[in-house]
Amino acid sequence: MMRRRSLWLALIALVAPGAAGAFIISPPIDCKLGETCHIQNYVDRDPGPGAADFTCGPLTYDGHKGTDFALPSLSAMRADVDVLAAAPGTIRGLRDGMADIAADDPAAPALDGRDCGNGVVIDHGDGWETQYCHMMRGSIAVTMGQRVAKGTVLGQVGLSGRTEFPHAHLSVRHDGAVVDPFAPTAGPVSCDGRTGEPPLWEDPLPYTPGGLISVGIATGLPQYERLKDGLSTPARVPANAPALVVWGYAFGGQSGDSVIITLDGPGGRILRQSAALDRDQAQFFRAAGKRCCGGPERWPAGTYTGVVALVRDGQELDRATAEIRVEN
Repeated sequence: MMRRRSLWLALIALVAPGAAGAFIISPPIDCKLGETCHIQNYVDRDPGPGAADFTCGPLTYDGHKGTDFALPSLSAMRADVDVLAAAPGTIRGLRDGMADIAADDPAAPALDGRDCGNGVVIDHGDGWETQYCHMMRGSIAVTMGQRVAKGTVLGQVGLSGRTEFPHAHLSVRHDGAVVDPFAPTAGPVSCDGRTGEPPLWEDPLPYTPGGLISVGIATGLPQYERLKDGLSTPARVPANAPALVVWGYAFGGQSGDSVIITLDGPGGRILRQSAALDRDQAQFFRAAGKRCCGGPERWPAGTYTGVVALVRDGQELDRATAEIRVEN
């Protein structure tokens, strides 16, 4: 799959990220942001019953106290992605042994207040601490009282606690109060992502208001659960395949966004479909396809290209491509 990120809203302070002696952190996960992971949720900055991230956008939910670095699929989680210490400090809390199962699964056990799942807390001194949640059972690699450096492996990304997708949740606190690492100043945000202090990140992280997690082509309408597990596009299909369906799995959808799906083959354009979202959706998928084949009818041999684009207010947020080969 080829991917082109067409809109990166880099809300970066114009000064260095913090003066000398300030608390500085790095991402808590071993992945490449925008390629092998994305930020699904930010700290909720709305003081009331609503929810808004530090740009006044919807990538959060009411009462969310951290930043969620999400993997694209369960299969990516099963590849053992490391959770990393965001800054040097001392391990002052940890929990392991909770099952990796989505909280909305009917078989999920009661959490009894253990929403963080398997996790670690690091004391960084001067009132600063970080917490890492939803780690894989049996993966915790540190012990109580252990001194760790920035980047020390704490464990692996899992699906424990109150979560429905694999991710590393990072909470930052100072003197017990939640701090948003993108906009550390407490109180209302200005909607441009700045609140008077530079972000805590050692290297500025871009804000992406929504995008495509994965795109593919199948011979039938795929089940949503298979997309979340990590469905891939087969390299080739026979010429009598019953259908060719282009699908896109995305995050950060807002009401009114358009998902545009096209499929081109050896003879040119096969389909183009545009559909608008009727509500905000944290994660979602859309698909479009064409049926074939009965009797002597066959797909022409050759390469077929599917493209999915996510468009907001007339501007393309993201676009991704998948290819499949039809063979006689």
